Amino acid sequence: MKNVLFKTTLFSLLLLSFFGFSQNVPLSKEAKISVITCGLGNESYTFFGHTAIRVLDPVNNLDIAYNYGNFDFRTPNFVAKFAKGDLQYFVSAISFAEFLDNYTSERRSVFEQELLISPELKQKLFDQLNTTLFSDNRYYTYKFIDKNCTSMVVDVINTSLKGKVIAKKHDTDITYRSILYPYFDGHFYEKLGTSIIFGTKVDQLGTSIFLPFDLKNSLEETTYQNKPLAGKTKTLLLFEKETPTSWWNNIYTYLILLGFVVLAHNKLVDKIYLLILSLMGVFFVGVGFYSFHQELAMNYNVLLFSPLLLILIFLSIANNKRWTYRFALLHLLFLVAYIFVMINKAHFVIVLPIIITSGFVLVRVAIRNKKRIPIII
Repeated sequence: MKNVLFKTTLFSLLLLSFFGFSQNVPLSKEAKISVITCGLGNESYTFFGHTAIRVLDPVNNLDIAYNYGNFDFRTPNFVAKFAKGDLQYFVSAISFAEFLDNYTSERRSVFEQELLISPELKQKLFDQLNTTLFSDNRYYTYKFIDKNCTSMVVDVINTSLKGKVIAKKHDTDITYRSILYPYFDGHFYEKLGTSIIFGTKVDQLGTSIFLPFDLKNSLEETTYQNKPLAGKTKTLLLFEKETPTSWWNNIYTYLILLGFVVLAHNKLVDKIYLLILSLMGVFFVGVGFYSFHQELAMNYNVLLFSPLLLILIFLSIANNKRWTYRFALLHLLFLVAYIFVMINKAHFVIVLPIIITSGFVLVRVAIRNKKRIPIII
C-alpha cells in the first residue's frame, strides 16, 4: 500500500474549485468509475500492493485517481504515532496520468476494473469522494487489517450502493497470517519479524477484505442487482515482479547464526542469545500495551521471547545456581506450552529453529546449575 505525501495536482484542484468545493461536479453520461489495483513491490510499504479509485470523464476532461493510502512524514512524533497506531492517513487526488507514471517508474503492474453501475450511482460515489476529499473526514486512523487503502475503498463503494455488496469471496477459511505469508517471498527477515510481532488477531479467519488483490479477486465475482458489479479486468501496466536476492536476508544466515549458538556451547554466547530473546520479549509486551494496533496485542510469542529471561541472566551472573536452575526449568515449560500453542499456526516452521536453539541453551543452563548430590561411600 503506497504511502506518499499528500498532493493534489493543480489540474484537479482548478477543475474542482471551478465548481466550488461545497458543490458537486456533474458527471457526463460518458463518465466511468473504476477500481485500480497496483502490483507488489520490494519496499516494505509496497509488499501488498495498493488500491485506488479512478474517475474518468472525457466530456469534462476529468481523469483523477483517489488514493486513501497517504500519510505525512512531517507529522510531529511520526515514529511514535505510527507505532502507537494513531497516525492519521488521508485521501488525496492526483491526475491519473501522474498516478500511472509513478507505477511505471516503480515497474509495478496496474489493473483496472470498471464499476458497471448507473450514472446516478456514479454521481453519488463521485460526490462522496469529493465531499470526503475536501473535509476533515479525509483523515482516518490507519489499522493494518480494519482500515487501510483497500478497506476504505470497499467502504466508500458499499456506502454508495447502500449495502455490503462487496464482500470477500476467497480464502475465508484460512487465517490472516496465512494470507499474508506469500507476500513476503524474497524477504525472509520481514516474514520472520511479522510472524513474531503479531498476536492473536492475525490468527483469526480472514473474512474481511484488507489486501488489494483480495478486493480485485472478489470484484471479479461480485454481482449487484443480479448483474456483475465490475467489468472484465483490464491490464494497464504489466511488469514481472522481481524477487530480490540478498546474501544476508535469507534462511541460510538465520540457520547459520542459530547453529553457531547451538554448537558454540559457550556460557557467554548463551547469555547473549537469551539477552536478545528477552529484550525482544520486553519490546513485544511494551508495544502490546502501548499500541492501539490490535494486531500487536495478546502476543503469545512472549512464551518464546520471554522478558523473564532477564531474571534468568541476572541470577546466572549472580551465581545463584538454585534459582538459575529453577528459572531455566520454568522457561523449558514455557517452551513446551509454546509448542502446543504454535503447532497449528502458519508461522510454526519459521520459528521452529529458534524453539530448538532455545531448548538446547536452556537445557545447558539447567545442567550447569543443577545442584549435584554428593555421593557418600
